Amino acid sequence: MNKDFILKEFVFKAIRSSGAGGQHVNKVSSKVVLSFNITNSEGLNTREKRLLKKALASRLTSSETLIIACDDSKSQIQNKNKIITRFFDIITKGLIVPKKRIATKPTKGSVKRTKDSKQKRSQVKSMRKKPKLE
Repeated sequence: MNKDFILKEFVFKAIRSSGAGGQHVNKVSSKVVLSFNITNSEGLNTREKRLLKKALASRLTSSETLIIACDDSKSQIQNKNKIITRFFDIITKGLIVPKKRIATKPTKGSVKRTKDSKQKRSQVKSMRKKPKLE
């Protein structure tokens, strides 16, 4: 992952933010929306692109673009800085390859304990039955 190339590929859009700020909200575009196309990125290699497409599948648009918005602050610059850090957090988490699970057998002791507890439970239930009168 080459951060310099990725930073150049960001597309920022400033939008009027909702929330606190009174009349000021209607005049200033402080909300920042970042869009980043994973497929056309030169900062990511093919392996990284494949991993990100799989990890971020629910967050991507149909054109495989990741869109993140930030309106935490009243300052556009602060929102822009926050959104960049969030983006790199999301990307680094998406690039982590999960470990493959190795299937293991239950131990002999655990099998024995399970069997004993089932027999004990069976006896308890059989004791609850009405006795047969013959």
